[in-house]
Amino acid sequence: MSTNRPPARHRSRRLLRAGVALPLITLSPLATTNLAAAEETGTDEPTQLAPLSVSAARSPVPVETVGSAVTVITAEQIEALQIRQVDDVLRLVPGLAVSRTGSVGGTSQIRIRGSEANQTLVRIDGIEVSDPSGDSDFDFGHLLAYEIERIEVLRGPQSALYGSDAVGGVIDITTKRGSGPLSGSVRTEAGSFDTREAVGTVSYGDQTFDALVSAQSFRTDGISSADERAGNPEKDGYRNRSAFAKFGWRPAEDVEFALVGRTVRYRADTDAYSTIPEDDPDDLTTGTQTFLRGEARYAMADGRWRHKIGLATTEHDRNYRDGDLITSTYLGRRVKADYQTDYGFETGAVSHDLSFGLDHERESARTWSSWAPGSVVKHDYESTGFAGEYRLGLYDQLFLSAAGRYDRNGLFDDQHSWRATAAWLIPGTDTRLRASYGTGIKNPTLFELYGYTNTYRGNPNLKPEEATGWDAGVEHSFLDGSLVVDLGWFRQDIKNLIQGNGPSSENLPGTSRINGVEASMTIRPLAWMDLRLAYTYTDGKDSHGEELVRRAPHIASADLMTRFLDDRARAGVAVIYNGEQKDWAYDASYARHPVTLDDYTLVNLTAAYDLTETVEIFGRIDNLFDEEYQEVLGYGSRGRAGYAGLRMRF
Repeated sequence: MSTNRPPARHRSRRLLRAGVALPLITLSPLATTNLAAAEETGTDEPTQLAPLSVSAARSPVPVETVGSAVTVITAEQIEALQIRQVDDVLRLVPGLAVSRTGSVGGTSQIRIRGSEANQTLVRIDGIEVSDPSGDSDFDFGHLLAYEIERIEVLRGPQSALYGSDAVGGVIDITTKRGSGPLSGSVRTEAGSFDTREAVGTVSYGDQTFDALVSAQSFRTDGISSADERAGNPEKDGYRNRSAFAKFGWRPAEDVEFALVGRTVRYRADTDAYSTIPEDDPDDLTTGTQTFLRGEARYAMADGRWRHKIGLATTEHDRNYRDGDLITSTYLGRRVKADYQTDYGFETGAVSHDLSFGLDHERESARTWSSWAPGSVVKHDYESTGFAGEYRLGLYDQLFLSAAGRYDRNGLFDDQHSWRATAAWLIPGTDTRLRASYGTGIKNPTLFELYGYTNTYRGNPNLKPEEATGWDAGVEHSFLDGSLVVDLGWFRQDIKNLIQGNGPSSENLPGTSRINGVEASMTIRPLAWMDLRLAYTYTDGKDSHGEELVRRAPHIASADLMTRFLDDRARAGVAVIYNGEQKDWAYDASYARHPVTLDDYTLVNLTAAYDLTETVEIFGRIDNLFDEEYQEVLGYGSRGRAGYAGLRMRF
């Protein structure tokens, strides 16, 4: 953190006054420029502005003023490492654990700081994308990393900002938007397991209108989801066709309208849970995901008073099949309307920002199963939330915030949640201290309450999970920002933790406790080299003192990126370590007992070269040392694989 930067308060004000479109503009965490700010200072060159966080507060704020732990991954990092699945990107973030069943297209869950997967709120372009008809988590198995501008991960209880689901934290994904003259790009690649991918994008943007339209096709023959080492030779293929479009219109300086939509169609060959050798059934899942949001923004009082109103829909429609026979169908929908107003002002060297918002959502789930063919089962519920936040900046050094939320819904008692944060930029140093404390609420899912399968029945008597959590950290930069070290400590207590017990779900009595340490380091030893390191220690126990499953106590990652030949050539390496972890094994009567999965280390290599200004070739090797491992008991993983491709811009 350099001491010669403009004060954080003034940087924030410039950004907010630059235009009502700010929260929709994707911003690089390394450097952001703003021509309006340059006009204010009377210079010809754009002013370099601090990176912003779009999830850590009710409105965008400079990252260095945030008291919670937040990590931002940029499009440049994703592309340099040639990561094609978003869950693989998230393996680089401190505090996150990934569990995938088998190969590409297998169910993929993300746990933040030891919380359950459905205690993580996931947003894509401001749309909550969890599935109301499932476990109310988001399956990352079908989200491919194309045309993503940035991924922001906010850790710790955030229900005061976002309501239910944000117990462990928030994953906020922003896609690219159109900019500059009409242009386009095409990327194709192919490789191991008969994998083929093609992506095409068209983009345009000026001061009044911007548009980006993109489509992607991905297919692979894959591997057997059931571990091949157990005698399961049948390959389980995967097909994914996705498209999204993003539009923005600014008819006046202080007005903006935006529309974004995404659709995903997939077909995944799968294997049911089994540790029995040569038990490789012909299971298949097909589905469609549709996400849509429209938004209008208006600013007044020289940009100090801002208003935002939005409407979003989410739909998950999936079928489970045994060959050509449909065995069950699930349809989950969410419709959410929201309004927010923000006002900021200054009194001398003190800045004040207030935000107030309300939202109303309706979730519904419709299921049908051949195990109970008599009728289609439908369930839904509605909820309304009221939230407010006050942020205080003192002398460009100390930044405080307090947020609270009140929720009403048709199934449970009214709920209250709150959060407080502090960040201190110690004068005369390159040190930042941060701390936060908050509460979280996670309502039982419709599936946990009323769902059913051939072996499971919901429990309508479940209570909401309740959490309290704190974290504290210190960040210091050395050598004029060439080395940045961040250390953090966290603790989270969860009451009424919901766990599946085989035939149903139950609230565990008592309190489940999770403690841990997060550490990260960013190093630029040379102008053409960047190195990032991350490590997390998590000690998670349920109320019975048993280790929580699928949360390895030790997780670490490292990635190195280099540029040479006048930046025309690039090469990188990423190393992922996942320590031993517990998982559940089920016997024929669906009774469970814990087992230990071995640790593993993955090494991936990448390289790219610009043949011309518009043509690039690239290649990568995943799992260089052909590591054999399981992230979920009974499910296999991909061995060594190579891929190569071509990108053209026009």
